[in-house]
Amino acid sequence: MNDWTRHLETQGLVHAAENEWHFGEAMSQARVPLSSTAIAPLPQYSIMDIAGPDAERFLQGQTSAQVALADGEFAPLTAFCSPKGRVLANGQLMRVDETRYWLVLDVGVADPLHAHLAKYAPFYKVEITRPEVRVFGVLGKDAAAQVEAQLDVTAPATWAMAQSHATVILHHPGPIPRFMVIAPEDAALSAWKACESTATPVGNAVWRLHDIQAGLAWLGDAQRDSYLPQMINWEALGGISFRKGCYTGQEVVARAHFRGQVKKRLLRAQLENDTLPALGTPVHDANGKSQGDVVCAALNADGKAEVLAIITQRDEPRELNIDGVPLKRLSLPYAIERVDPESMSLQD
Repeated sequence: MNDWTRHLETQGLVHAAENEWHFGEAMSQARVPLSSTAIAPLPQYSIMDIAGPDAERFLQGQTSAQVALADGEFAPLTAFCSPKGRVLANGQLMRVDETRYWLVLDVGVADPLHAHLAKYAPFYKVEITRPEVRVFGVLGKDAAAQVEAQLDVTAPATWAMAQSHATVILHHPGPIPRFMVIAPEDAALSAWKACESTATPVGNAVWRLHDIQAGLAWLGDAQRDSYLPQMINWEALGGISFRKGCYTGQEVVARAHFRGQVKKRLLRAQLENDTLPALGTPVHDANGKSQGDVVCAALNADGKAEVLAIITQRDEPRELNIDGVPLKRLSLPYAIERVDPESMSLQD
């Protein structure tokens, strides 16, 4: 056991399942950031380090982001695709040094993506590693003030980053302010302890709930190589640059966009019960026909299950259910339309 885990256990941490950590009953934890500040360990994420003189050129040919936009301030969303345009991993790209980038992604796809990129790395002066860092979140109405006071940085804007020595802070969207903190273990533990004095520890499912409410899906190993990036609304979140040159899968991704051939989309919805559907649980219509699958689920502050599911597009409205429980559609906090990351960059 490491010092990070040991300290969290003194605060009441329970390992409910692999990469599922909590500090108590789910509904009460979900209420915490609505009225105060919460801190949450985030074991569901991993960090990949891509470094070397050719790091930018290497990434430019592999990912949907315009890599030059990752300038140490703006931290664009991105996707790594197969030649058929299916997402192998989606994540957020940070430039942490002149020739070094960090990528935050779902822990379940970190090893497969590393193996995929390693096939191309020998042709570039680049090294791909997995740094020993910890990730946690700060969320709540006073989260920005907490980050500034305890971490001695100016809180970054949404999809931007701030850096203090080896610690990186990212601002993610959602119904309340929230920040992801990434740091080596000693620095992460010091930052966590600093935040403990004015924040309440909660489980990582609370952060996942705010991902759902932000319409933000992080694909894991079970969903790898299954969906076009547009099927997780990635172009609506600025995760695809249609102005850049070729990258693996670019032709298929661009064709789907310009011809309007995206047959599935991300749906945000709520179940009227407290049973969390497992990832991959099918979504059915009234006739029992499968319309898609759940990609993310968490309990909200009312004890209801909120989900993100990728479902087949239809012109006519239809009733949907999961295991016979009606699915209530909820609005996404963004329009389903192309957002160019170039327009989001702090360079512009």
